[in-house]
Amino acid sequence: MLFPKANVDAIKGLIPGVNFAEWCTIIGRPKWWAWLLLVPIVNIFIYAGMAVDMVRSFGKYKFIHSAAAVIYAPAIFFKIAKSDDKYLGPILSRESEYIDKIKAAKEKGRAVELEKLVKNNPYQKGFMREWVESIVFAVFAAAFIRMFLIEAYVIPTPSMEGSLKVGDFLFVSKAHYGLRTPKTVLMVPLLHNRVPFFNTESYIEKPNLPFYRLPALQPVQRNKPFVFNWPVGDSIYLTSSRSYSVGQVERNKALYLASDPQLRNLVNNGDIITRPIDKRDHYIKRCVGTPGDILEIRNREIFINDEAQPFPEHVQFNYKFETTGPLTISSDLLNRRLEEYEANEKFDTWADQFARGYVLDPDQVKKLRALDPALNITVNGNASDPVNLFPHDPANFPKWSIDNYGPIWIPAKGKTIEINLTNIALYKRIINVYEDNDLEIKDGKIFINGEEALSYTFKQDYYWAMGDNRHNSEDSRMWGFVPHDHIVGKPLFVWFSTKNGNISEGIRWNRIFKGADVD
Repeated sequence: MLFPKANVDAIKGLIPGVNFAEWCTIIGRPKWWAWLLLVPIVNIFIYAGMAVDMVRSFGKYKFIHSAAAVIYAPAIFFKIAKSDDKYLGPILSRESEYIDKIKAAKEKGRAVELEKLVKNNPYQKGFMREWVESIVFAVFAAAFIRMFLIEAYVIPTPSMEGSLKVGDFLFVSKAHYGLRTPKTVLMVPLLHNRVPFFNTESYIEKPNLPFYRLPALQPVQRNKPFVFNWPVGDSIYLTSSRSYSVGQVERNKALYLASDPQLRNLVNNGDIITRPIDKRDHYIKRCVGTPGDILEIRNREIFINDEAQPFPEHVQFNYKFETTGPLTISSDLLNRRLEEYEANEKFDTWADQFARGYVLDPDQVKKLRALDPALNITVNGNASDPVNLFPHDPANFPKWSIDNYGPIWIPAKGKTIEINLTNIALYKRIINVYEDNDLEIKDGKIFINGEEALSYTFKQDYYWAMGDNRHNSEDSRMWGFVPHDHIVGKPLFVWFSTKNGNISEGIRWNRIFKGADVD
């Protein structure tokens, strides 16, 4: 509808490829410029620029016109097509010619002509508009880089200590495992899921887009860290200190409500927050199991397909302190050594040490044992916990603990398994939530979408995630599999690091630019 006003046949606006080439000609760009629209991410900026130049070619120079062209070009294009506005010629060519006139007048010393050209310059933007457009473009560019290419994250908890420390700031590539199209389209730019100070979500769930992922540069690798959206974060209670999944609270309500008064109020009021996939909390863990693997933990050691896996270099466990005789080392000296060894906790007295234990990696344990021969440091064991451990089925999985867990098969796309009442707890959430089926158990039978089911074929791949701080990590042992569509990206490197997440305690200079792809 707009092309005929620029003396271009309307039919060319309906031919893919030709329409964009003609569009380039109308605004004064070479036709090859249209090829840039095929370049992912870049095409977003090229398209926005072409839309702005199109309305300017019809004499629409105001900020509101440019904004309308960027926000929803078809609307302003339609308005121009149906109005009396005339095509003034390719804006880029006309603007270039006007600039040349100003330069020529300046070079030849024609002061009167120069003053007139500058004063009547239709393309001149005011000071405030220049600043506003620069800020808008910067936010726009940063938002798209964050959404599609690289995003910055900070490590808030010690679940990956000592590989990735509290206070580490990471750059994460979203391209390595395949770019995800955004599901949520209405949001506050540059915020993930909360608006600071306003205690509200930073987005509107609907309208939304269907999920799609572009081809990956590489697959998710076993024993490498990865970032993903918390799978059970679709329905949560949110306190000032953390998020609780609804299922997590329901399974152990008395304990959680007694320990967190704020949570108790949320539960009593039914204040549940629901979140789409791309707005769930971000987690970073180590991928220890990939699709099709059989994973088992035996006495803290991970076995994949019955083969023992190496521990990460800085894997941590909780250790208890005991004495075999009089100690020569003071608790004050011990704390100084712990800080020197970059441990992340301190205790005031020996009584605290003996009562609470300590989270350490093998190198730290070795150094501490060397301080005093009477100091005995051993790993704390963990009892079975079938209620709080996935799949939360004490009847069929009664003896699982965080140190002795499984075996468990990790689903792979296209694979079919038999399902029954003894194993359905493992895959119930996958079938019902992640793969959007209606699952019901009645009269001792399993029904999927209203039909009795004896088997199930998985629609996507799944992964198993664990923190390197094995005794202090809420991970797949607590909430199960990580679906492929929840994967965000690959950690690249630490670009900044503060001690214990607090800059007042100092900066860890030795960690800046340290690779995050740690073993």
